Amino acid sequence: MTQTVPHPLKPAPAPRLPLLPAGFDWPVFGMLLAGFALLYVPTWAELARTIWATDEQGHGPIILAVSAWLLYGRRHDIAAAAQRPLPWLGWPVFVFAMLLFAFGSSQDIIMFQTSSQILVLASLLLIFRGGAALKAAFFPLFFLIFMIPLPEALVAAVTSPLKSAVSAVASSLLYNLGYPVGRAGVIMTVGPYQLLVADACAGLNSMFTLEALGLLYMNLMGYTSLRRNVALAVLLIPIAFAANIVRVMILVLVTYHFGDEAGQGFIHSFAGMVLFMVGLALMLVTDKVLGTFLPGVKEAK
Repeated sequence: MTQTVPHPLKPAPAPRLPLLPAGFDWPVFGMLLAGFALLYVPTWAELARTIWATDEQGHGPIILAVSAWLLYGRRHDIAAAAQRPLPWLGWPVFVFAMLLFAFGSSQDIIMFQTSSQILVLASLLLIFRGGAALKAAFFPLFFLIFMIPLPEALVAAVTSPLKSAVSAVASSLLYNLGYPVGRAGVIMTVGPYQLLVADACAGLNSMFTLEALGLLYMNLMGYTSLRRNVALAVLLIPIAFAANIVRVMILVLVTYHFGDEAGQGFIHSFAGMVLFMVGLALMLVTDKVLGTFLPGVKEAK
């Protein structure tokens, strides 16, 4: 006699969230979106023509796109937040943002124009939804900070010692490996070639970008432990420094073995990708070590 064994019940699939939250107000959203675009699309276009076209600030449009994607992903959390508008707080923030934007536009200070968009979005959330909605959208808005152009004075002040340090470490390592490498400031000599360590190879902006990558990684992993997040965020600074050293060493080795044209051609651009691949690999290893030696540090939401 055969006996039929009932199949175990399969868990019901998780319900798919609708594309837009229930009760979505298209007219209001459309007017707000049109006003926001009217203000900031020209600013983004100006950034695309100038600052974003450089190696140092080329990450700007990626930060903007990722922030928009993160904000879209939080749309249901924002809609589900308790609707307790805070106009008494939202309107002053909005007015300050408009003054900041106006001053930045009139004085051609792109940093003020760009940073005002974060305050505009935060103020609109406060006015229409309240503090809980702003909390739900906190990380996407915070992530926009990394697309704000850094002040040139700050970049120059920090980049110069960084380049010297990266050049010194890279040349020392290559010399100990047996390569005929010399250094005078930020100019490295290898065989018959001279290489100038540029800002993009060892500057503040590359560290800023890698820090953004690390914070995005922590957010996507859903870590909630403050100790773990702070530890990894701090360690991203030496990780970025090490990645810059690897990048400079690769450029020196390519130039030495394949000539100046190879070092300044495609390989030079590819070295930028190497910077972030090395930084990402070191970050993942560091995260694994933190999870091993700090009990209870990795916590999922």
